[in-house]
Amino acid sequence: MNDIRMLIGGKRVAAQSGATFERIAPLGGRVATRAPAAGTADAIAAVEAAEQAFPGWAATGPGQRRALLLAAAHALEAKAEAFTDAMASETGASAQWAGFNVHLAAGMLVEAAALTTQINGEVIPSDVPGNLAMGLRVPAGVVLGIAPWNAPIILAVRAIATPLACGNTVVLKGSELCPATHGLIVEALQEAGLPPGVVNFVTNAPADAAAVVEAMVAHPAVKRVNFTGSTTVGKLIAQTCARYLKPAVLELGGKAPLLVLDDADLDAAVAAAAFGAFANSGQICMSTERIVVDESVADAFVEKLAAKARSLPVGDPREGPVVLGSVIGQATVERCNAMIDDALALGATLICGGKATSTLMPATVLDHVTPAMRIYTEESFGPVKPVIRVNGDEEAVRCANDNAYGLSAAVFSRDVARAWGLARRIESGICHINGPTVHDEAQMPFGGVKSSGYGRFGGRAGIDAFTELRWVTVQMAPRHYPF
Repeated sequence: MNDIRMLIGGKRVAAQSGATFERIAPLGGRVATRAPAAGTADAIAAVEAAEQAFPGWAATGPGQRRALLLAAAHALEAKAEAFTDAMASETGASAQWAGFNVHLAAGMLVEAAALTTQINGEVIPSDVPGNLAMGLRVPAGVVLGIAPWNAPIILAVRAIATPLACGNTVVLKGSELCPATHGLIVEALQEAGLPPGVVNFVTNAPADAAAVVEAMVAHPAVKRVNFTGSTTVGKLIAQTCARYLKPAVLELGGKAPLLVLDDADLDAAVAAAAFGAFANSGQICMSTERIVVDESVADAFVEKLAAKARSLPVGDPREGPVVLGSVIGQATVERCNAMIDDALALGATLICGGKATSTLMPATVLDHVTPAMRIYTEESFGPVKPVIRVNGDEEAVRCANDNAYGLSAAVFSRDVARAWGLARRIESGICHINGPTVHDEAQMPFGGVKSSGYGRFGGRAGIDAFTELRWVTVQMAPRHYPF
């Protein structure tokens, strides 16, 4: 069992009340982690520690920030084995998924290091004679990052890295489902030599989440909030931020469509669909959630996809290599089983997989899914995926957009100009032509539209999100006034 502590002002601490909570492993039912159950006093202490550290960190030169972020990337990579063990224990994730998390998160720290010398502004022509007018990007202040469990290293590092590069200090509120995994990230940052208070780490029991978050958002020192998670919780975060006029970046749920046109390379489309649908057992915001296939090639595509899905190994990641480890909990099993029952009752065909009795769920494909079925519109967030047959490009685009979400999408066609035309019409923040819906790179503008949230992480978009734009002038010559 992992027994962890929070980090406030550079010190490892328990909750002021002494309270703790336990994360029960999805496999085996034992206690995976015991962590401090922070209250509002702990939350405020973390913000105040970040506030105290902010002036010094904001004044730190880009070279020093870069060196510390690069050191953090190396420290993170050195903990790869510990991350693999923690993720397997807390979330049931495969070693392959844990390794990918470490690799991409380290890359995010390296990219953030590169951004330290790109936080610049512009000289803006002024109508006032002798007036030098500038738009300057400056650190915002304390940034609150709220990270989820499903890609825990990637998404927690994303909540921290660019804000730090921009000169902000950070409070990370760890997920109740993987506090040890998130704690390892903070350990790596500490080992890299970040000054006390620059990064702070708070954990809380599930019942206390709303109070802890509101206490931090309400604090005057918190100038930005970023949240990755469900749309339901994201709306609550947005409401809280609106009450206190705090800008937020929200990356929420998804129902990513993958369109397979009649001229697509079916082998390439199947490989991308299987990866996008079943990586991390379908528990990724970008997961392929609707496979939209032209009727003329649907039979051949489904046959190939079924063969691929049946070949994917399922099992306890602590016992050997698997593709599909455990899902996060029994609630996912029950939700997906109910979707399968609903779809079959309304005329869908079970191609492979099926209902599960434990959190080790097989790759499952349902064919002939229609808008009447729950799985057509609801996010499964598990390894149960629908195939929707359409007749032509217009129907494919209508199907892609027939959803509240708009995070990621993909289009497969040998005619790139044709695919480009359709991609431009899909309502999503991200779209890949002849690539999977699951694709992330540290330097890219990442985020969604509609119920998938607003704002962007990554690259220069992240600089815009986590800095203030100030207009500053210098009057270089005598100025005339009307009185």
